[in-house]
Amino acid sequence: MKHFKHTIKLKVTFLLASIVLLQSCSDFLEQEPGTQTSITEQLKNKEGVLQAMRGMYGEVEAAVRTAPFAVYADLQGGNLKFTPTISSGTSNGQITVAGSVTGIYSFDDVAESSNFASFYGNCYDIINQTNLFLEFTDALPDATIEEKNQIKAEALTIRAYIHFLLSEIYAQNYGYTADASHPGIVYNKTSINEKLTYPARETVANTYTFIIEDITTALNLYSGVNLFDGPSYSYFNKISAKALLAKVYLSKKDWKNAYDTANDIITNSGVNLISSDNYIAQWEQPDLPVSEILLEFSIPRSNDGAVSGSLFAQYGYTNNTNYGTYAASDDLVNLYENTDIRKQLFLTRSIPTIVNLQSVPRDYNFTKKFQNNPGYVAFRLSEQYLIRAEAAIGLNNPDQARTDINSIRARAKASLLTNNNNIADLLFLERRKELCFEGHLFFDIARNKKDVSRNDGCISLSCGLTYPSTKYVLPIPRRNITLNSNLKQNESY
Repeated sequence: MKHFKHTIKLKVTFLLASIVLLQSCSDFLEQEPGTQTSITEQLKNKEGVLQAMRGMYGEVEAAVRTAPFAVYADLQGGNLKFTPTISSGTSNGQITVAGSVTGIYSFDDVAESSNFASFYGNCYDIINQTNLFLEFTDALPDATIEEKNQIKAEALTIRAYIHFLLSEIYAQNYGYTADASHPGIVYNKTSINEKLTYPARETVANTYTFIIEDITTALNLYSGVNLFDGPSYSYFNKISAKALLAKVYLSKKDWKNAYDTANDIITNSGVNLISSDNYIAQWEQPDLPVSEILLEFSIPRSNDGAVSGSLFAQYGYTNNTNYGTYAASDDLVNLYENTDIRKQLFLTRSIPTIVNLQSVPRDYNFTKKFQNNPGYVAFRLSEQYLIRAEAAIGLNNPDQARTDINSIRARAKASLLTNNNNIADLLFLERRKELCFEGHLFFDIARNKKDVSRNDGCISLSCGLTYPSTKYVLPIPRRNITLNSNLKQNESY
């Protein structure tokens, strides 16, 4: 698998109360240590823009691949538990909460030292970069109309994608209030390059309107030009932009548009579900993503091809002295029927664990989805079938929903649904099983207004949440609140 090298990191840093990235305000692109180029100089031609965009894609990959975001939805929802500590000291074999999630895991993150503070700032850094590309691209003297349109389309889609991620973390689900008038997020459409602005949060209704506007505008601009070397599935295109749009419509519970968009992808994308015979083998392959991938951000590699970071750090297993921080909870594993081939995606290993001050063997189930050199799975086709199914239920078409659920269950060799009884709950569980560790569960719980119940492996004083709760969202970092009097904190923080 050919991966792009992250040889440039766009550093447009700015002092914005909702976005604080660094403590000082600077206005440059840092290409290599010790060299700086002004924004105007860097973005004056196509090569400079594309170089900067490659760096931006690298920042997107780092943001979604790194804990706490990479594990947030599955950890909070109950799909994950912690593995024993690997240490040469007395802590070896003990079960402790990973430092990167200490606040969120207990549903008690604090604004002063939020686990997500860096994520928040990095996301708005990425957004600012997309705005710069949108502002400079039309003036490029050496780019064709098709190339300019493709640049703008990808920038708009990434802007929408990052705002959507922020909304899921910092804003209650769309249906939290009847008209979605509750607080959303700051939606930034212009670069912070020349002057400071102090924006307020939009409502969730407005946030979703802006996200959808960005994606639909992008869909009319995609020209099909390949701007970058490397695998096409590592960059946004028209199909993966539609996949994002379907997910946004689903979160909004806009059933008709969610159904139509997912149906369009299923029918016209040319991508097919992985077959039963290949399902396990494709997840086990070391470098390539599964064949039904719609978007997987490429992992970073050094000049000699060595991987410098992947999801293996969270989920991997090599031996009893080299494994990731998280394993699957029995809450998840026990949902699968014995005939379900997805149960073969768990690698069960016995690891010495300290229990009542004694070291005893305990089995841990590591997922095979993210072994070797795994990239971050943003969208794949199975999710679109499940989106279409949920939208069909919303449109009072349970037969279509059952057909779509059975498409996933048949591939997994699980028993098929023969009636529509409790179909919404069965769909929820099917999403949990099929999309585990891909960043969905906690957001599915919130969207469906369900309670959180974590049992196996929970070592927090708070192992559940009752909906509705202010703890379904995280605090905006305090430093951002302090600098912007227009930025209101989430309730209870």
